[in-house]
Amino acid sequence: MWADFHRPQDLGPILANATSVELVALPFAGIEPYVPLIRQRSDLLWTCARGVYARPVAEHAIALATAGLRHIVGYAQERRWAEPHGRMLVDGSLTVFGGGGITAEIIRLLQGWNCAITVVRRSATPMPGASRTVQPDLAVEAVAGADAVILALALTDETRGSIDSAIFDAMAPHAWLVNVARGGVVDHEALHQALVEGSIGGAALDVTDPEPLPEGHWLWGLQNVVITPHIANTPEMGIPLLAAHIEENVRRWIADQPLAGVVDPVAGY
Repeated sequence: MWADFHRPQDLGPILANATSVELVALPFAGIEPYVPLIRQRSDLLWTCARGVYARPVAEHAIALATAGLRHIVGYAQERRWAEPHGRMLVDGSLTVFGGGGITAEIIRLLQGWNCAITVVRRSATPMPGASRTVQPDLAVEAVAGADAVILALALTDETRGSIDSAIFDAMAPHAWLVNVARGGVVDHEALHQALVEGSIGGAALDVTDPEPLPEGHWLWGLQNVVITPHIANTPEMGIPLLAAHIEENVRRWIADQPLAGVVDPVAGY
């Protein structure tokens, strides 16, 4: 798993002894374990892989959404010829939390599906290709009527636990929650209640809290939940993308040009 390489405790001593280092390129899009070190070493220029893995993660998010809406999750657990279920995402409504590369790629991949796509992001700047873009204070309104709600936002102090009971209460009873962001953005107690009561259609989770999800956790036992083990972007998919990203940034660094994926120490991503 990519998560096995998250060892910020090892990086600090290395940087302390590497006095000539000016640039640190983290190979992760989500860098929350490194934020304390980044803020401590603000003398360095830090970059991350923000947006680098957008295409495979966006594809996975759409696959999870359609698997839920098409009842493939339920059919996979059947041992008999079942009754027909399912809804199309084509001509449907989708709400995406986050305004970064993954969201941009989801919008691009869904061109031709005739989806009404609402984006919830920190900035009021319209997201190209989206039907509408709103800020987090309109999040509850934004999920109402959506067939699927995809989470692709960064985990920060502001977003932690922000997908809460108010969001779930506003979602349609058939709607599926898809999380390809971080498990910590979801209030899991509120999610448990929504899933058990059936107030939402289900949850398709590539990330959880805690992670890895331990055996016997309540999420494993629910029929309206599908869990993939943080593999929306595998090493086989991601390494070529990361290599191209680093190569381009090194070229820019040498040419004294702006780098891609520069980390904002204050924002934490």
